[in-house]
Amino acid sequence: MSRFKKALAVSLLAIGAIATPCVQAGGTLSIAASAGDPGSWDPIDTFLVTWGGVGSQIFDGLTMRTADMKLVPGLATSWESLDKDTRIRFKLRQGVKFHNGEPFDANAVKFTFDRLLGPEGAKGPQQSNYNAIKEVVVVDPSTVDFIMQRPDPVLLTKLAGYGAMIVPPKYIAEKGDDFFNANPVGTGPFKLAEYKPKVSLTLARNADYWDGAPKLDGVVYRFIAEPATQVAELQAGRLDIATTIPLSMLPVVANDPKLRTASINGPTTLALRFNTRDGITKDANVRRALVMAVDRDAIVKQILGGNAEPVASFQGKLSFGFDPDLKPRPFDVAQAKTLLQQAGVKPGTAVQIDFRGPDSNFREVVQAVAGYFQAVGLKPNLKGYETSVLLNDIIPSGKTGEMWQNQWGGWTFDYDNTAYAMYHSGQRWNPYDSDPNLDKLLDAQRNTYDQAERQRLLREAARYVADQALEIPLYSLNTIYGINKRVKNLTLPADGRFRFVNETIE
Repeated sequence: MSRFKKALAVSLLAIGAIATPCVQAGGTLSIAASAGDPGSWDPIDTFLVTWGGVGSQIFDGLTMRTADMKLVPGLATSWESLDKDTRIRFKLRQGVKFHNGEPFDANAVKFTFDRLLGPEGAKGPQQSNYNAIKEVVVVDPSTVDFIMQRPDPVLLTKLAGYGAMIVPPKYIAEKGDDFFNANPVGTGPFKLAEYKPKVSLTLARNADYWDGAPKLDGVVYRFIAEPATQVAELQAGRLDIATTIPLSMLPVVANDPKLRTASINGPTTLALRFNTRDGITKDANVRRALVMAVDRDAIVKQILGGNAEPVASFQGKLSFGFDPDLKPRPFDVAQAKTLLQQAGVKPGTAVQIDFRGPDSNFREVVQAVAGYFQAVGLKPNLKGYETSVLLNDIIPSGKTGEMWQNQWGGWTFDYDNTAYAMYHSGQRWNPYDSDPNLDKLLDAQRNTYDQAERQRLLREAARYVADQALEIPLYSLNTIYGINKRVKNLTLPADGRFRFVNETIE
């Protein structure tokens, strides 16, 4: 058996016969989508957590990830490696239909990946996650081969998320990409009922879902960016699940007899990334000084109420590649001042920190960071942006100040996805750096299925980034929910990607 087979647990058992059981209606659930409206529901157009949560209801991938992060069969029932790991054969689930009645088959899989890897996919941020795939070949209506142009040890996990969700060929060919953006059709447990851009998206139960119809009648996603508004709507009973709560308001929610809170270890990590091209942060010793100027333990305890853990690299404990032996650079004001003085940084030098303006929790954090910078003689300037502007314009275009809020959900739960996107030359989230040493490490771990070697290389990359101080690693944030107690049988995902199948409303 090849290393690829061992690593990917080949030939998982199928989930069972397709049936459409009689389901008792379970009400309509309302949930906040805090990251805003992605603007397109096409799987290849986005990376936002909001899309991931909604997309998991509408679409299926060849594989799926459960709330406890186990990888299980999705639209593929099994897979195996062939031809010395250069070809992966997927057996497909039969009898599945898209929401419009179009049949799911091998042609739909080929269409999905031809589109993802072609000109349409090149317009979005997802294509680079799948470019290890050379082509998809139809073997028969229920079998496809993925021909690989290089190894991809994270491929099966990627197939469970975002860009790899399977889409309907005939529907897109007839309606066009622009129509599909606002009228998505998949094979998932819910189908689109109504979309009000920037307001809400309503889904209806797919009674013919291949894995059994969900119990809820429907789900309403409301685009509520302001956390305090989410809490107000939750208290008023107009929202069943709040996905972003100001930490200062957690006791308010917890003490409400109609509500409960949940704080669980999550994949989201926050940092302040440095502009290494311009200004004082071009100097690695200045960056090291700024890292040492910030007391992250105090921030976690006093501002975040213990709902986070300080980190030494841009990943948390749930990430493959996490190194428990890598310790954060210590808080040391005296040493920070010494390094700044040695670098010729004059007292009162201005530094700009860009952050997501609607994020009230991080606003408190960045205000504390500004206080720490003042203590070492700098003059910080805080600049808040609308989230979409910061992510789509300011960062990719290299228009940031000295630092910016870097936040990543780690949707593959593998440091590869974070590190490659953040540090590899030419990537969207790396507007300033091009480091051959780091590129070599990141490329090497992508070209082996040896998981022990991958872990070694990823940990080496994390240590290198920490030594070069490309960012101030802050903390791994817990995933926090506010929940109306009328919601029953709720399974809480660490990454916010709910899949409402067994939930009901009392």
